[in-house]
Amino acid sequence: MKRQKRDLTSRAYVRGYRAGVSGKSKDICPATAGESRQHWISGWRQGRSDFWDGYQGISNLHCTPNLP
Repeated sequence: MKRQKRDLTSRAYVRGYRAGVSGKSKDICPATAGESRQHWISGWRQGRSDFWDGYQGISNLHCTPNLP
């Protein structure tokens, strides 16, 4: 658990993904500059892509099959 809290870049990505899949604007990014902002924006872009593809939230990701 402590290691997860230390990895700020993955936390930024996940939070950006959650914002994107929820349909929120990228203007709400909490980071102003740096690596955290880049990862947040990357997560947001992936989340928006999934949102446009029909995902309605994080819980739907567990139901999708893993295709090779």
